[in-house]
Amino acid sequence: MPTIWYDTPITRTEQIAPNVRRFWLQNPGISFSAGQFITMDLPIGDKRLQRWRSYSIASAPSDGGDLELCIVRSADGLGTSYLFDSCEVGTSIRWKGPDGAFILPEVLERDLVMICTGTGIAPFRSMLREMVHLKVPHQKVHLIFGCRTTEELLYRTEMEELTQSIPNFEYDIALSRQPDWAGYQGYVHQIYQEKYAIARPDVKFMICGWSKMLDDAVAHLMVDIGYERGQVVYELYG
Repeated sequence: MPTIWYDTPITRTEQIAPNVRRFWLQNPGISFSAGQFITMDLPIGDKRLQRWRSYSIASAPSDGGDLELCIVRSADGLGTSYLFDSCEVGTSIRWKGPDGAFILPEVLERDLVMICTGTGIAPFRSMLREMVHLKVPHQKVHLIFGCRTTEELLYRTEMEELTQSIPNFEYDIALSRQPDWAGYQGYVHQIYQEKYAIARPDVKFMICGWSKMLDDAVAHLMVDIGYERGQVVYELYG
């Protein structure tokens, strides 16, 4: 089956952190699973690998309406430079999708631990919103989010509100560059190493973020603590 490409306009943007912006793309009528991504073909090069950029959908399937993306501006990224500097409401974006198997499990029989940094929170936000919409039966759900400062705490108010609307939902934050932060200081690893220090068969970990964090988390969970390979799934971000 040939790949279907869509050309739809940006309908809204919102700056939510110093280098992070939310973009809404008009949905041409696609359906998707919470956690999936789309791939843009941006006019920034001649070759496919120069032009293609993939971003998780941060909105939930049950939200309806436009597709929300949460994108961090890379210091040397042609793709994000184009999106941040050359695009505005009404700019048409060429894209395909959805794609990806990093999705909300259909059955949540085990505790689900979501570990992410920065805009790696996007697929988890989609999953959590979908859980609320569909009242998905679940055990404990634990979101562990890491960034540098409170300015970079993406969707913080929404996540705090979810602690009230999702039963057995826990939300922990680690900040690496904010000395006056009263919570966890440093990186996300200390949180799951403390709270899941003994390997249990009734836990599933989903990890999304930059390669260094992801590699370290997989090593800590599987090698140091002893969780099974099938209990740890991940998606490289950026």
